[in-house]
Amino acid sequence: MTQRGEDETSFGFRTVKTGEKAHLVRDVFDSVASRYDLMNDLMSGGVHRIWKSVLLDRLMPRPGEKLIDVAGGTGDVAAGFLRRADERARAEAKTPATATICDINYEMLKAGEARADMAAFGERLSRVTGDAESLPFPDKCADAYTVAFGIRNVTDMDAALCEAFRVLRPGGRFFCLEFSHPITEGLQKIYDAYSFNVIPWLGEQVADDRESYQYLVESIRKFPGQEAFAARIRNAGFARVKYENLTGGVAAIHSGWRI
Repeated sequence: MTQRGEDETSFGFRTVKTGEKAHLVRDVFDSVASRYDLMNDLMSGGVHRIWKSVLLDRLMPRPGEKLIDVAGGTGDVAAGFLRRADERARAEAKTPATATICDINYEMLKAGEARADMAAFGERLSRVTGDAESLPFPDKCADAYTVAFGIRNVTDMDAALCEAFRVLRPGGRFFCLEFSHPITEGLQKIYDAYSFNVIPWLGEQVADDRESYQYLVESIRKFPGQEAFAARIRNAGFARVKYENLTGGVAAIHSGWRI
């Protein structure tokens, strides 16, 4: 999401050269990768797991489907997708699903690969280092595309949305779970007080990295509102675009179809 001209963009509340953002974001996630899952639980009180479960409810994984999970990090969404698809595959005696986690940050992928719960999926779960703005996949190769808490970190959000459209087959589904904008002023004030004071402090205490978590809080505030983001998804070519607020708009699920 470019700010102040084509050569500048936002990195939290800072304005940086467009070409610098990807490197800065990579540094953030290199720094927090080993503590990423723990910090997610601490920051949200475990609510992020409920949000991801709702995402998977809406996605309704099916046997034989191919998922591309972009900015998938340590693999919560991809693993949940495979578990749910496997339940149906066993019940219906159908082909198991497959999933690929694509993340620009190798350290995040490595942290996910080390998780004991990932070994059960074997070769059906693959990992690729790649950029959301230029995915290393052919056209029309996937049945579903997910991105959870990652799209706000890309340099060119519109390019990433166009790439999502490109890799989906006709009838493919796009789902984005992202922090959003609380729907009441009172909730926004509470959320601001918590996120700007508690989250960076937790980052300092648990991950020894206050600065990275300060950026993550700021990047949430720079993300477009629900309607504005839905419009950008439509502009990328998706049909039947809608969104669902979670926890009063603290997070939202946006979805669309490639027709």
